[in-house]
Formats: sequence, structure tokens, C-alpha cells
Amino acid sequence: MSLAGARVLITGGAGGIGAALAAELLDAGAAVMLADIDAAALAATAARLAGQAGEVTTVTTNLMAAEGRNALCQAAIGWRANTLVNNAGVNHFGLYDELSTEQVTQTVALNILAPMLLTQALLPHLRQQPEAHLLNIGSVFGHIGYPGYAAYSASKFALRGFSEALRRELAGSSVRVHHLAPRATRTRINTSVVEQMNAALKVAMDPPETVARAARLVLEKNRASAVVGWPEKFFARVNALLPGIVDGAIIRQLPVIRRFAAKAPAATVDTNLRRQPV
Repeated sequence: MSLAGARVLITGGAGGIGAALAAELLDAGAAVMLADIDAAALAATAARLAGQAGEVTTVTTNLMAAEGRNALCQAAIGWRANTLVNNAGVNHFGLYDELSTEQVTQTVALNILAPMLLTQALLPHLRQQPEAHLLNIGSVFGHIGYPGYAAYSASKFALRGFSEALRRELAGSSVRVHHLAPRATRTRINTSVVEQMNAALKVAMDPPETVARAARLVLEKNRASAVVGWPEKFFARVNALLPGIVDGAIIRQLPVIRRFAAKAPAATVDTNLRRQPV
């Protein structure tokens, strides 16, 4: 895919991976439309990007509401978008039996249901384009189920399955479907407790710019899927073939995970759509 002249809608575009990806795509010659629920953060991000060449437009919307998705879809069609990046997401770290019903519901609603419904609404328009692309930003935890992330992993496994099935369904059409699975990333979705746990477990955390560069390569090289980071890429492959090996490695980490899960904030719901995948 040539990004020069591409018109890319990015959900969760007010910060983190979304903002970094916008900067990366603008540098490649694309125009970007940033969608987010946080109007102030969205305006600040657009102002920071204004110095780069290329068109930047913003839409404030709630992706978990039907009217919000419909309004965004109509705006994207009027703007002549030919690429959709489903990036908005939320994660609530904690042991599963300690999560609230609202936290589990929000995780599923924003991480998988919203991108599926937004894609469905925009797909007729994308099919009419000479070339169109759909990029779903998942997580390595969509390849490897991880303690403390049961709901999040479930939503990201579902997003990966959706991407794979839709890619095969649209084979031969003008729409190409891609999936990118970042590893732990330094964005506001990760609380200080998560960062401390990752440090204790010696888990590397990438800056958003690393994920943005990987996403750009996925689009430019027309790759169906990619996992960011090593050894995460290796463990994702091992888990698919020999999950028992990964079971043993993760079970040895359980005491540390449980210790930090006990420090996680009490159950609350955050509807800030600019938060990014782990």
C-alpha cells in the first residue's frame, strides 16, 4: 500500500499509539482523521500534529454508542476515508473474580463489539474504493492468554479471530485486512502498578512510536498480521503449537502477578477511548 494520498481514520486518536500512528502516517504522506471521546485531548493532539505536512481532522465521538459510531461513519464517508484503523481500547488489570461487571462489559463493548460494528457500517463505502485497508490493533495477549488480563485477552483473541475471518471473507475484493499485536506499550492504559509489575517480571515496554512504525510497515508491506517485539513474537508461535510450555513459564510468574494485582485500583469504569492496547 502506498500511504501517499491515503485517507486514514484512526479511532482512539487523542494519544498513545493513535497519536503516534497519526504522526507516522502524516510523515508518509497520508491524511488522517482522529476520532476520540476526549475532545480536549483530541484538540491538543491535532495542534501538535499541525506542524507536519498533511491534512488532520478530528471527530469527537463515543464508539460504544450507536449514534456515535453512525456519526463517525458518516463523517468518514464524507471525508472519503479509504483506510480504517481500529485502535481505541480499554484494559482493566486485575484478577478476574475481582473485576466488576461494568469493567468486563466495557472491555468487550469497546475492544471487540465497537470495532466490529464500525467496520460493518463502513465496509460498503470501503468496498467502493479502488484500494482500501482495515487495520485492527490487537495485543500479544490476543495470542497468549495472561493472568490478570482475562477479559482483555478474551477481547483481543476475538479481535484477532475477527480480523482473520474477515480477511479471508474479503479475499479478491479491494479491501485488505490487517492485524497488529503490540506487546506492552508505554501508554496511559497501563497504570503505575502495571509498569512496576512489568519491571519486576523484566517485561519490556515499547514507546508508542515503536508500535506506530510497525503499523506503518504492516500497511506499506500489505502484511496480513504481525506481532511486535521479541521474545513475545516467539512465545506467540510457541503458544499456538505447544501451549503447555508457555503454561509453565507463566505459572512461575503467578506469585508476582498476584502480588501486583492486589495493588490494582478498586473496580472503576473508564470510558476514555484514547487509551491504547497493552
